[in-house]
Amino acid sequence: MKTEAVTKIRAAAKAFYRKNTEENLVAQRSEKLTHIVVSTIRYILLIGLCFVILFPTIQQVLMALRAPEDVNNPAVIWIPETWSLMNLRIATLVLDYWNALVNTFKLSAISTVLQVASTALAGYAFGRLHFRGANILFFLVILTIVIPPQALSLAQYLYFREIALIGREGSIYLMSGLGMGVRAGIFIYIFRSFFRGLPRELEESAIIDGASVFRTFFNIMLPNARGAIVTVSLFAFVWQWNDAYYVKIFEVSTAGFPLLTMRLVNAAEAMYPALFYTGALELIGQNIWENPLFLALISNVAALLMMLPLLIMYLFVQKQFVESIERTGIVG
Repeated sequence: MKTEAVTKIRAAAKAFYRKNTEENLVAQRSEKLTHIVVSTIRYILLIGLCFVILFPTIQQVLMALRAPEDVNNPAVIWIPETWSLMNLRIATLVLDYWNALVNTFKLSAISTVLQVASTALAGYAFGRLHFRGANILFFLVILTIVIPPQALSLAQYLYFREIALIGREGSIYLMSGLGMGVRAGIFIYIFRSFFRGLPRELEESAIIDGASVFRTFFNIMLPNARGAIVTVSLFAFVWQWNDAYYVKIFEVSTAGFPLLTMRLVNAAEAMYPALFYTGALELIGQNIWENPLFLALISNVAALLMMLPLLIMYLFVQKQFVESIERTGIVG
């Protein structure tokens, strides 16, 4: 009797174990299938989103490598029928690329340093120093973000004309150094939010040691604001690089100091000499102004050359940029 009972118990245990094993296998297979379906949908969405974002850049690259005589060829849509670097050569001459590149980099780099210095100091004052009228002044800073720059351009032009800075790059440097550069209000807001999130003990310990306000800012607070500095620096550099409004208002771009943005805006004026010097005039024909497709093609290639340094720069600083964005968001 005992043997039969033991046998039945063992049989029941085996059946229970087998049933649980089968259920676990079914659950594992179901979970694995769900994971595969979700991952597939995720990758499809990511690939589709990336294609939508990268489509203009891919199209510009393929158009840049297309031979000029294939511009009006209806059979050429994506892949060029004849590969050529002629469009790049023409766009380089249209932009006066190398001179304009050096000048644009110089203007953007110096104005970025001045923007970071001025907006960081203003952001620290609004974020950590308590003085009468601080909220009113900060409200006026926010207004500079809301008010369009066209509303202030006439007064700014007249002021810089009085101090003889029209037609000089010093006008951009002066605006950046005084916290009036491109999107300066946003940068002040970023620094203010960042400094308000730092522990007050850092500041108090420096004051106890006898540090002044400026020494506390430069030696204690500013080194801890690395995330905000990287964020503001990248935004300031890119926005100044792409700025065409202020450099046009203050006539910064001249024959002796060409800038990429203004050379791109005035690309049509330099089109004919560029075609003549590259020998592409025979391929396009004398009536190039009657060929809007070619003018648009060279403008697109010139825009690609203009943003190429920014893309290369981003490849080297993308990790620091993402970390700084996260850090700024957490603290702010």
